[in-house]
Amino acid sequence: MGLSSKVFDQLCSIVGRDHCSRLAEDQVCYAYDATRRFYPPEAVVFPKDAQDVSSVLKLANEHGFFVTPRGAGSGMSGGSLPVKGGVAMVMTRFDRIVNIDTDNLVAVVQPGVITGVFQKTVERKGLFYPPDPSSADFSTLGGNLAECAGGASAVKYGVTRDYVLGLEVVLPTGEIVHFGVRTAKGVVGYDLARLIVGSEGTLGVITEMTLRLLPLPEASKTLLAVYDKMEDAAEGVSEIIRRGIIPRAIEYMDNAAIRCVEGHLGAGLPLDAEAILLIEIDGTETEAGFLMDKVVAVLGDTPCRSIHAAGSKEEAALLWKARKSISPALRRYGTGKLNEDIVVPRSRIPDMVAKIRELSEKTGLTMVSFGHAGDGNIHFNVMFDRDDARQTSLALEAVDAVFDYTLALGGTLSGEHGVGIAKAPYMDKEVSGDVLALMKRIKRAFDPAGILNPGKMLL
Repeated sequence: MGLSSKVFDQLCSIVGRDHCSRLAEDQVCYAYDATRRFYPPEAVVFPKDAQDVSSVLKLANEHGFFVTPRGAGSGMSGGSLPVKGGVAMVMTRFDRIVNIDTDNLVAVVQPGVITGVFQKTVERKGLFYPPDPSSADFSTLGGNLAECAGGASAVKYGVTRDYVLGLEVVLPTGEIVHFGVRTAKGVVGYDLARLIVGSEGTLGVITEMTLRLLPLPEASKTLLAVYDKMEDAAEGVSEIIRRGIIPRAIEYMDNAAIRCVEGHLGAGLPLDAEAILLIEIDGTETEAGFLMDKVVAVLGDTPCRSIHAAGSKEEAALLWKARKSISPALRRYGTGKLNEDIVVPRSRIPDMVAKIRELSEKTGLTMVSFGHAGDGNIHFNVMFDRDDARQTSLALEAVDAVFDYTLALGGTLSGEHGVGIAKAPYMDKEVSGDVLALMKRIKRAFDPAGILNPGKMLL
């Protein structure tokens, strides 16, 4: 499906020659995502509206070239990589916050808006958009929807799909359609908006979204709890939930993660701890203070070495910076990194951490786990030398073993990173043949020519 000069000229006539490129440097720029895999497109286009997207997709159906939609390229599973060439459709010109309705607590937004920018904008109006992936400072809302991003606050507030009311979508065949509603309720027909969220740009291109908002919590409080045993930290998490307390976030780091981030930031974390918990409570000032006291009392009943409440917003921000810097800090430990985001029942986190430690000792590779203890979402990283065939093989074997153990514990292979190309070879471990066949039929119904984001999820 090569892209001829004639077809390229037609693309330029759709989006404008200034927004269409075959330059080698542009091909390279849009050949990567956070997986650091390299798949250059044959051309890059920057549409400005749904009609541009529609025209490009109709042209793709007519001439048989592939189109891969893309946001900021911060994904961890290769979902935005043009693995079969064709055109990279970059959505960064869709950067408008169209409307914020403070009466009905909804916002209409385009997919190229940076998540953190949107969050800060609604906060200035006393509102709150809870999904908070670690990449919020640079990831786009469209990418968040495509992967159904989560984040630390998911334990209390849920994930991206829980805030999507309606969508404007361009189907792979070029039709511009609207799914969902902009009201609190709506059950007319199939919920196709929820089908699109998490479909990784394989079923349609999102050009506008209607998002649900919440009132902004008045206050938040953060504490750090230090443990000598991972099992005790996990029990602390379980006991908090058991007592009916749902914090805004409950994050954990294992010892390897603590050492990694301390070497990177020097945040004063205890290097000899086996685990630390980072907990955030929100609500009114009275509620947050009351619940924080309850959490401290609960953790005081566990074998917790120390509990420290952040004394200022600046101190709390430093603790959260430490948590969010783990993934980039890991690069110093190897040229290759396999970054997985498994989910297990909260009570089984110690079992998984023990399994990871066992694999690290067996292979000699650096392995780190951290993540969202409140909902059992573990970020498991294996560091290795990409130029060393033996280390590469051991890293892949370790991931396979962790995936098998995850399923044995009653978990799932991805909580928020998606499938993309990284997890596609493992889908049949979790999803039955009948269900995979149904998914493929859905893909064909939306995209009969198979032109949109090929090679993802359903190999």
